[in-house]
Amino acid sequence: MEERIPANEQYSILAASPRRDDRTRVLKHGETFAVFDHFGDIEQEGAGEEGLYHEGTRHLSRFRVLIQDRSPLLLSSTVRDDNCLFTVDVTNPDFIEEDVVRLRKDTIHLFRSNFLFHGKCYCRFNLRSYALQDVSLWWSILFEADFADIFEVRGTPRPRRGQMLSPQMHDGGIHLRYRGLDDVVRETWLDFDPPPTELFAREARFHVNLLPQGEVTFRLVIHCSPQAGSKISFAEAFKSATDELQAARSLDAHIYTSNEQFNDWLNRSVADLRMMVTQTDHGPYPYAGVPWFSTAFGRDGLITALEYLWISPHMARGVLQFLAATQAHEVNAASDAQPGRILHERRLGEMAELGEIPFRRYYGTADATPLFIMLAHAYYVRTADREFIARLWPNIENALRWIAEFADTDGDGFFDYARQSNTGLVTQGWKDSFDSVFHADGLLAEPPIALCEVQGYVYGAWRCAALLANMLGDAKKAAQLNQLADRLQQRFEEVFWCEDLGTYALALDRHKAPCRVRTSNAGHLLFAGIARPDRASRVAKLLLSEDMYSGWGVRTVATGEARYNPMAYHNGSIWPHDNALIALGLARYGLKHSVAHVFKGLFDAATYMDLRRLPELFCGFRREKRRGPTLYPVACAPQAWASATPFTLLEAALGLEFDVARGEIRLRNPHLPPFLNEVILRDLRLGESSVDLRVSRHGHDVALEVLRTRGQIQVSIVLAR
Repeated sequence: MEERIPANEQYSILAASPRRDDRTRVLKHGETFAVFDHFGDIEQEGAGEEGLYHEGTRHLSRFRVLIQDRSPLLLSSTVRDDNCLFTVDVTNPDFIEEDVVRLRKDTIHLFRSNFLFHGKCYCRFNLRSYALQDVSLWWSILFEADFADIFEVRGTPRPRRGQMLSPQMHDGGIHLRYRGLDDVVRETWLDFDPPPTELFAREARFHVNLLPQGEVTFRLVIHCSPQAGSKISFAEAFKSATDELQAARSLDAHIYTSNEQFNDWLNRSVADLRMMVTQTDHGPYPYAGVPWFSTAFGRDGLITALEYLWISPHMARGVLQFLAATQAHEVNAASDAQPGRILHERRLGEMAELGEIPFRRYYGTADATPLFIMLAHAYYVRTADREFIARLWPNIENALRWIAEFADTDGDGFFDYARQSNTGLVTQGWKDSFDSVFHADGLLAEPPIALCEVQGYVYGAWRCAALLANMLGDAKKAAQLNQLADRLQQRFEEVFWCEDLGTYALALDRHKAPCRVRTSNAGHLLFAGIARPDRASRVAKLLLSEDMYSGWGVRTVATGEARYNPMAYHNGSIWPHDNALIALGLARYGLKHSVAHVFKGLFDAATYMDLRRLPELFCGFRREKRRGPTLYPVACAPQAWASATPFTLLEAALGLEFDVARGEIRLRNPHLPPFLNEVILRDLRLGESSVDLRVSRHGHDVALEVLRTRGQIQVSIVLAR
C-alpha cells in the first residue's frame, strides 16, 4: 500500500543510502559535537551525518587524512571509556611504482587523537617509521566546511542558502567562512602546528623525513567560532576537559556489580550521560541525542533526569531551572506556545533564526508540562529541598493553569493536542511520527487527540502538585488537586479501558472514538499510577506476552496490529527509555518478576551493541538464537534517555525509596535478575549523609549489608506493599 507522507512532515530524518559503516564515533562537549567514521575521517556518504557541528551548524563537512595521496589502512579505533578522547591507529598501504614496492604496508604508523573542548576540536597526529632506512613522504588533510544547518543535513529542503565567502589564509592556518541568510557570518578556523608545507583552499600537505624508528608530531585546532582568549596547548586543554568530567562525576553515586558485562554497560552509560550534559546558564541539561537531537528537548530532559535522579539529583535541578526559565508566557500560534506550557525543543542555527523551521523555541508537546510537575515532586522527595521548590512553585502553578486552560481543547475532560500552526508537529506525544496514532483498521486518528499516557501524566502531575502544595502549607490547593485527580482517574477507567484487549486504548480521536490498539503507551499508565491494580496486572501480562515482548524488550506496538512494523520508528520498534518507564510502572504495582524480565532483555541487547551503548531505538524483530538485535538505521547513539535506562532498571529492581526527613533509604521488595548476584552502591547520598551498601541475591531473595555510613542514615528492606 502506498501512503503519502504529509507535506508538513518535513522534519523526518532521511536515509537514502546506507553508511559505509554503521558504527560511527561520536564526541560532544557543550554546544559542539562531532561524528567521525572509524578512520577518524568525515565523509558525506549514506545518511551524510558525519561532521563537526556547533550550535546547530556543520562547521566541517569533510576531514580526511591521506598518506601519499592514498587512504591508509585501519588498524583500530575507539572512544575512551569516559568519552573524552577518540583515538585511531592506521598504517600505510603498499606503495607500488612500476611494479616495484617503494614502501611496504605496515611501515608507517599514524596515531590520531581528537577531543572537543569549548567550541574547539583538538587533533594530534603522530607518525612513526618502522622502516630500516630513511623514509620521505607526503601526508595530507582534506577539509571542507559546508556550514549546513542540522535540518539540511537531516533532509529538510531549503529553496536557497547563504553565500560561501572566500577562504582566508593566515599564519599557520586557514579561515573558512559563510554568510547566512540571517546575515550572520559563521566561521571555521584551522590552525596547524607546525604549519603545512603547502596549504590550499581544501587541502593541507605536509612533507616529512623519517629516520628509522623516527617519529614526528603535528597538531591541529579547529575553532567553530571566532577565536577568543589565549590559546592553550593540546595537553592543557585535554587536562581541563578530563578534570571537568571528573568533577561532574564526583557528584554521582557509583555502582559496582558481579557482572562485568553489566558494569561495562553502566560505565558507558555514565560516560554517555556526562557527554550529553551541557552546562547552560541555568545548570546542567542533558541534550537529547547525537546527531539529530543534540539540543535541549523538554520531554527528553525531564525523563532523563527522572531516570537518573536516584544517582544524582543535580541533573534534575538543572533541567527544572532551564525549563522554568524557558516556560511560555504568551500565546504564539507559530511556536505552539501558550502561557505556562513547557518547552518541547530549542534550536540554534540559521534555519531556526529565520523561522524556516518552527523550533527556535517550540512548545508543541502534550506531555512535557505535566512531566515537569512530576519531576519537581520527585526531586523534592529525593532531596527535601524545600527552598528550591518554593522558588519553583510559581512555574508549577503556571503549568497547572496551562493544563486547566489549554490542555483540554474541546472541554471533554480529557487532555489532548491539536497544533496551532501549519508547520508545527502533527503528533505531539513522545511517539511523534505522523502515523503513530491510529485505529485498529490502520486509519490515522484525527486531532484533537487525547493520548492515554498524557491522561496518566496529568493525573500524576495533580497528585504530585497536591503533595507539594501540602508541603508548602496550602492544604486547600492540595485538596482541590486531589479531587481533580480522583475524577480523572474514574472517567479514564470508564472510557479508555478495553476489556477484550486487556489494556487501555492508545488514544481518543476528535470524535471520541478510542484507538483500540495494543501499544507500550499503556505501560506509562503504570508508571504514572493511574491504572487500577487489577487492570495494571492485566496490562503487565500483555506487555510481557509474545505479541509485545520481543525477547529484547517491549515493542511500541504489538504484532498483529494494522500498522505493526518492527522496522518502523514508533510502530513496532523497541525504545530503551520506554521499557525503563514500563519497568518503573511494573515495580510500582509490585510486579518485580516482570521487572526482571524486561531488565534481562535489555541487558542482553546491550551486550551485542557497539561500545555496550544502547541506541535511541532498535528494531522489534523476535529474538532468535545466536543472533543479536537488529539495529535501526538512523537511531541516535548516544541518546540521553537510552543511556539512563540501566539506572532506571536497577532502581526498579531494587525498589529504591528515599526519605530525607527520616534519614532512611528503603528497598521495597528488592528482586535482582538472574545475571546479577551482587550490587554495590557507593556514595549514595541522602541529604548531608551518604552510605555504601551491598545487595546480594540468594535465589529469589536478597540480603542487604551496610558497608559504610557517613552521617545519620539508615537502610532497610520492606517486604510489603
